[in-house]
Formats: sequence, C-alpha cells, structure tokens
Amino acid sequence: MAESDWDTVTVLRKKGPSAAQAKSKQAILAAQRRGEDVETSKKWAAGQNKQHFITKNTAKLDRETEELHHDRVSLEVGKVIQQGRQSKGMTQKDLATKINEKPQVIADYESGRAIPNNQVMGKIERAIGLKLRGKDIGKPLETGPKGK
Repeated sequence: MAESDWDTVTVLRKKGPSAAQAKSKQAILAAQRRGEDVETSKKWAAGQNKQHFITKNTAKLDRETEELHHDRVSLEVGKVIQQGRQSKGMTQKDLATKINEKPQVIADYESGRAIPNNQVMGKIERAIGLKLRGKDIGKPLETGPKGK
C-alpha cells in the first residue's frame, strides 16, 4: 500500500502570486529572471476621471474658427422635419420614441443646432416619409423594393 504512505506529498498545482504581488516591481523582475514571458501595459488615465480629455484639435474645433467649424443641419431641413412630423400628427417626443432617440435630438435637428448624423437622418426620413438629404429635400421618400 504505497498509495497510502503519509510521508510523501504530491502537489498538483501551485498557487500563483496574488494580484497585488504580481503587479509589484520585484515580482516582474523575478519572473524575467526565470525566463517567463512578461507583458506589461499601462492603462490610459487609470484610476482617474479623465473620460472627457480635451485634445488640442477638439479645443480648436470647439472654438469654431472660420476655417475649422462643425457643419450644422440647415434650417430648411429643420422646417421639413417639423412639417413632416406635424402632418403625421406626431409630437417631438413621439418621433423621438419612434426612431429610438431622445426628444432633445429632434429639437436640435428642427432648430438647426444638430451636427448631422446620417443614421439619425435616415431614421427621421423613414419615420416622416420625406427626404432630408440630397438635392430634393422635402420631396416624398420613394419606398421601392430593396435590392440585394
């Protein structure tokens, strides 16, 4: 009965270093000396609240100089959205709910304050049935079969 010998101990797996120990400089150097693969990466703004980091380029765009500015939705498009929405008997909130956006987004598009987004414009076009992009703004949307 060699299997029941109490003097021998079999270790199946060794517990690795804890997270705090693995991050220490000493643990990294020891692993490098043993020839293990060590990968280190610095997390950007780790432990800080720097989600809204302003770079030089965005600061320039925010100042909106003459050569660098955000394009806005034209007032013509805003009026078409408003008229199409009212002809369908919808409020801004109803239209926003229908296209899964916030009511403020619709208000911004109608007032000409919004920066155009093709996905949002497409949703609004389908909801009110009027074209908002291209040459024939305000014309009825052609609903033909989709080609594959």
